[in-house]
Amino acid sequence: MTAINAPRDKYNAVWIIFFILGLGTLLPWNFFMTATMFFTSRLKDPATTDLSSNQTLNGTLVGVDSRNVLESKFNNVMTLCAMVPLLIFTCLNSFIHQRIPQKLRISGSLTVILVVFLLTAVLVKVEVSPMTFFTLTMIKIVCINSFGAILQGSLFGLAGILPASYTTPIMSGQGLAGAFAAFSMICALASGSALQDSAFGYFITACVVILLAIMAYVALPRMEFFQYYTESNVPRPSADEENKMDLLRKDSAAEKQPVVSLTDEEPSVSVFSIFKQIWVMALSVSFIFTVTIGTFPAVTVEVKSTVANGGDWEMYFIPVSCFLLFNVMDWAGRSLTAVCMWPGKDSIWLPVFVAMRVIFIPLFMLCNVQPRTYLPVLFSHDAWYIIFMIFFSFSNGYLASLCMCFGPKKVSQHEAETAGAIMAFFLSLGLALGAAVSFAFRAMV
Repeated sequence: MTAINAPRDKYNAVWIIFFILGLGTLLPWNFFMTATMFFTSRLKDPATTDLSSNQTLNGTLVGVDSRNVLESKFNNVMTLCAMVPLLIFTCLNSFIHQRIPQKLRISGSLTVILVVFLLTAVLVKVEVSPMTFFTLTMIKIVCINSFGAILQGSLFGLAGILPASYTTPIMSGQGLAGAFAAFSMICALASGSALQDSAFGYFITACVVILLAIMAYVALPRMEFFQYYTESNVPRPSADEENKMDLLRKDSAAEKQPVVSLTDEEPSVSVFSIFKQIWVMALSVSFIFTVTIGTFPAVTVEVKSTVANGGDWEMYFIPVSCFLLFNVMDWAGRSLTAVCMWPGKDSIWLPVFVAMRVIFIPLFMLCNVQPRTYLPVLFSHDAWYIIFMIFFSFSNGYLASLCMCFGPKKVSQHEAETAGAIMAFFLSLGLALGAAVSFAFRAMV
């Protein structure tokens, strides 16, 4: 009944807005990840720091031998400061989204993230001590991921109200965020630009995208297509329509109908009862990201080229074959669900395909990961690594997007937003578990 009367999404405006919002959710974190070389360069001891304005990103990449405690622990602490708030706040969002207005959650989160990036851009030009810079950076990472978790959970919950295909632009936008950050890193390598200038450009670009996301969200409630599904998600309008039908018919026997309809449409929304309906999709998306983050980038980034022999390809091998290829194919997989959604939400093949992705863990371990202690190298040629990366990243994007689309569609319409928030929590749980097991996977090599 809803689908028959629904207006058209003119010019795919709502789809494009959700794509921009999806881009805005992960672009900040991807730009932080991409700029780790800048952050670690600011953590050098003052006595040994030669960070002049003409130092290039290329030079920083190659010559890091002796590192202090802050430099060596930066990536581990950054991961901890990112994943723990992400998990906690995504969990909180599953429960508080019914108490805090959706408009405040989304616009407020985007505003905080914008302010954090403006401060980060300013700090690029301000000299502070390494310890102060380290502390401020970790606080910013906590803020980015805390409000990013609320933003992501709220966005998936909002998309749950719309047709299943409207989760796809969020997933696709998130995939493009990683590809865009990886491409920026390669451009910085190729240009040989000053490290501080590159970092400043990263953060200003992120600010522009977040500003665009805020403007897109402001325009969203004005869309007739979005208004229709938002209003149809509220139980009372349906009851009013039935009351009008009853008055027109003047059928005294049918006067009982609105009472039944009202009680049917106002059940209490239980998080646990919703989880029981979507647990297969929730656990599937969690497993997908546990395998992905457990392997990428902890294991994949350590693979060395056997073809380069000291040429330019050696410098570009990981940026291109690992980061850019992963993000492009992940984006392609996420985007494919806009035209193909096989297997279906009730098919046994979907969890089977998800479980099969575990094979990528040993496959990457048996590539030319260096240094290594225990396992032999069975796939030494660069081509094997590239082939594995293509299937690994494409399956991650496609299967994760399917699960996120199908989850809210396995429950009633009024439970869809809560189901979307629960799915976002399990996505974050997968990211956190993947970050935890990545240390073990790397140690096993």
